Amino acid sequence: MVNGNITSGNKQSYDDGAGIRIFQTLQPDIVLIQEFNYKGNSDRDIRQLVDQIGKDFHYYRGHTGDESGIPNGIISRFPIEAGGEIADGQMRDRSTTWAKIKLPTGHTLWALSAHLSHGDDDKRERGAQAIVDFVKQKVKKGDLLVLGGDLNTTRRSEPALRILSEIVSDKIVPVDSQGEAGTSANRKKPYDFVLPNPDLEFFHICLDLMARAGGGPPVKFPNGLVFDTRTFQDIGRFPPAQRGDSGRLNMQHMAVAKDFEIPAPR
Repeated sequence: MVNGNITSGNKQSYDDGAGIRIFQTLQPDIVLIQEFNYKGNSDRDIRQLVDQIGKDFHYYRGHTGDESGIPNGIISRFPIEAGGEIADGQMRDRSTTWAKIKLPTGHTLWALSAHLSHGDDDKRERGAQAIVDFVKQKVKKGDLLVLGGDLNTTRRSEPALRILSEIVSDKIVPVDSQGEAGTSANRKKPYDFVLPNPDLEFFHICLDLMARAGGGPPVKFPNGLVFDTRTFQDIGRFPPAQRGDSGRLNMQHMAVAKDFEIPAPR
């Protein structure tokens, strides 16, 4: 699973192509995506974006109510049974988006994509509480849950993350190839997350990026990966991502990936 607010250029969109290349290198089954904009945002445009990330993948894209919106969404290899939004009244241009996904194992996975307020701790807390309230109301015992997002948190001790810890875990912290965990452009702040509930966290496994590239010596990240193309060793071995992609104009976040291996119930 990959979370990404990895737009670049001047339109908070994926038009530039750098974010698309990063997703293609990581080859996720499920993407929690923010700033889900591409070209003119017609159905055909969004379908074209999704197909570049995963051919014939399913998706749910949130609504914003105006042309300046930066909606959240979920892209999934597996069928999406239902989708919707968690309106918390805090952010005019986006709301947390959710999708209910049926996995091949028979499990139900709830995938949530959030983009909390930048620079307003109170709004982040209220947004986090709205997510917790939704999960308590909708998600059944035994269902799997992942919350991905650009949470705009400046430290891991923030109240918003403490609120979210009621439903998801930040115990397994991904790092980049240099061992750094920050996900902001300057790599100093923990903005971006892939947070499982305890049932999903039980299935967490080491991420081997080379396995995605078709074989070769393992390139392993036991806690998951913060993917920064600027510092990643031997980036040429992992096409189509390019060395400068994570430093493109106005790309303010790094993609975050975690792997889970979910067996079929006995």
